[in-house]
Amino acid sequence: MSIPGHSVLATHAEQLPAALARMKQAHLDEGPASLELRRDRLDRAIALLLDNREAIVTAVSADFGHRSREQTLLSDIAGSVASLKHCREYLAQWMQPQSHPAPFPGCQARVEYQPLGVVGVISPWNFPIVLAFGPLASIFAAGNRAMLKPSELTPRTSTLIAELVGRYFHENELSTVLGDAEVGALFSAQPFDHLIFTGGTAVASHIMRAASENLVPVTLELGGKSPVLVSRSADLTTAVQRVLTVKTFNAGQICLAPDYVLLPEEWLPDFVEEAVRFVGTLYPTLRDNPDYTSIIDSRHFDRLQGYLADARAKGARLIEINPAQEDLSDREVRKVAPTLVLETREQMQVLREEIFGPLLPVKTYRDFNSAIDYVNAQPRPLAAYYFGEDADERQQVLKRTTSGAVVINDVMSHVLFEALPFGGVGHSGMGAYHGVYGFRTFSHAKAVVVQSPAGESNLAMRAPYGAMIHGLLDQLLTAE
Repeated sequence: MSIPGHSVLATHAEQLPAALARMKQAHLDEGPASLELRRDRLDRAIALLLDNREAIVTAVSADFGHRSREQTLLSDIAGSVASLKHCREYLAQWMQPQSHPAPFPGCQARVEYQPLGVVGVISPWNFPIVLAFGPLASIFAAGNRAMLKPSELTPRTSTLIAELVGRYFHENELSTVLGDAEVGALFSAQPFDHLIFTGGTAVASHIMRAASENLVPVTLELGGKSPVLVSRSADLTTAVQRVLTVKTFNAGQICLAPDYVLLPEEWLPDFVEEAVRFVGTLYPTLRDNPDYTSIIDSRHFDRLQGYLADARAKGARLIEINPAQEDLSDREVRKVAPTLVLETREQMQVLREEIFGPLLPVKTYRDFNSAIDYVNAQPRPLAAYYFGEDADERQQVLKRTTSGAVVINDVMSHVLFEALPFGGVGHSGMGAYHGVYGFRTFSHAKAVVVQSPAGESNLAMRAPYGAMIHGLLDQLLTAE
């Protein structure tokens, strides 16, 4: 399933404005994409991923130095295909106009969802496939065309994406722009009809600034420090196992990874003991374990080592979970052991910066209200996780804290539910996609009104004003 004779690898930076102009003109010339064409684009994206899954796995692993094959298949390939299939299944339903009650007899009122045009997608390195094709599922479902700028930190994967896109899509449907941060800056300054960026909060401010020059609406999928609140009503073993399953998946390089744990102070020894035991069952070795992923590059490896050195220097107690006691200092291998950071202080970098690695600070509390207060004193996270069975505490987490999502008795599982919106709030982002929420994000909700034959709403504004308008005002200007 490919476009015959279409072999454009990628759009060069200097060609970007002209390429975007051609895509916009094609959108105008060809009109809104039909249901059949939208489904075809979704099908071609699915075929691209499934036909080339092994090549994608190989490229991603090479970019990371080593990345678990199963983790790439599960998160990047299967995750993308799930989004594309969900959109394909419900697309006809989403495209239907929505009727609304009209305030005057004989009038008709409805909302029609119109494609925006051409959407720019800036995707990150940590999940280089699903964080490109997840948004593309919503973008194609909404009838748009797209231009993708993948991360320069995964060059093999990005080049492969560009090659595959050129085989499965016409350049006026979907194209790829390769390059470094300078190219990314140029990309974000283009007059797209919408722009979605997935990445860090610091870069997001530059993206918004550039997009504002053309009044381009933006969706920002960021990260932040997602907390885990462990209640005294929780099952500790369950909490430890579910938290550390995600914290070690992709070596913690996940925007939704738990960034710190708030724990009853008397539970700390048992938490540490269970964490050490459980991680040992997952990863009895680390250095050459095919299931344990490397840190993406030397800069991020050094950053994590710096966080550990900073915490140690400021009085933290570090529990490195390295069951085979291997030497992990090699910057070529870039394996970082899961590490608990205890006795933390607020000036430590692990409590101030998004970690994006297998380091887990643990803070203790005496009173659950103080844990809530601590979460509320931080920037709003992408997700908050509560473990426990106390109904009142659950309501406190749901009502008193603000986050992109809340998960009860698990970590990150909300991202698997395609029907739910995925997005942040405040420092963790703006806007959402997945399912119908993505369809609406990348659509224009156009109000359509068909006036009644008598034209009552028009007549009400027509001078000279007499009995009819006075009677109408008497109805409208009342609190009942």
